Formats: sequence, C-alpha cells, structure tokens
Amino acid sequence: MATEAFEEIAETFEFLDDWEDRYRHVIELGRAMDALDPAFHVPATKVEGCASQVWFLPRIDGQGPDARFDFQGDSDAMIVRGLIAVLHALYSGLPVREVQTVDAAAELARLGLDEHLSSQRSNGVRAMVGRIRKFAAEAAETAG
Repeated sequence: MATEAFEEIAETFEFLDDWEDRYRHVIELGRAMDALDPAFHVPATKVEGCASQVWFLPRIDGQGPDARFDFQGDSDAMIVRGLIAVLHALYSGLPVREVQTVDAAAELARLGLDEHLSSQRSNGVRAMVGRIRKFAAEAAETAG
C-alpha cells in the first residue's frame, strides 16, 4: 500500500545492484528534500531515539476523515536526511487514518534498508516511524 513516490524509489533501487549506489541514492534524496527552517530545530520537534539530530514538523492538509498527512523533516546527518526523504515518500499525502496501516518495516525491507543500516540507524528509523504514527493518530482523533 505504498504511495506512488515510494514505488518510484523502490523501482530505482531495483536497478541499483550495488548497495553503495543505493546508499548514494538515499543521500541524494535527502539533498533534494526541502530544508526545514532552522527556527523549527527545537526540542518540541526533535525526534528522540535517533543517534543523529532529527526534527519533524507535521502538517495536516484538510479536515475530517479525508485530511491528508504530510511532514517536513531535517537532520544533521546526510544519510538520515535521505532516510527522512524515504519516509516522506512512504507517508506523505496519505489520509491520516491510513498512516497507521502502513507496514513501514516491510516497505523499507523492500529497499534492503533493514539489512544495511547500523542498529543505531535502524533504531532511529523506528523512532521516526513512531513519531509519524503518533502525529497521524492525533490528527485522526481530532478529525473525528
């Protein structure tokens, strides 16, 4: 149930045989991502549980059950910015009620990320996914 943007990443990964090429592609995705205004690099937006500094700023477009989930993110580490870009592709634009149904671990495993990230990075990705799910759950509650 991945988004079209995530499917494009998955298709690109199928053509990249070497993990180093995939790693570079993830970094490029992070470089291409819009930067989060440094004014939002504050404790309230910081994602705890990541080895690097990570900040998420959720945005909900619309109201009610059809409200769409989106977020901006940033990190002080380029590979983590790339991972944020991958998560953005996975979740951005979904109705808030559908965010909880995404099996992020399975989708990221399609990219081979589960096999090639350090345990610290994997923990950080889980923390980011947890934060995304929390934002969406809170938005879904208020959406009614």
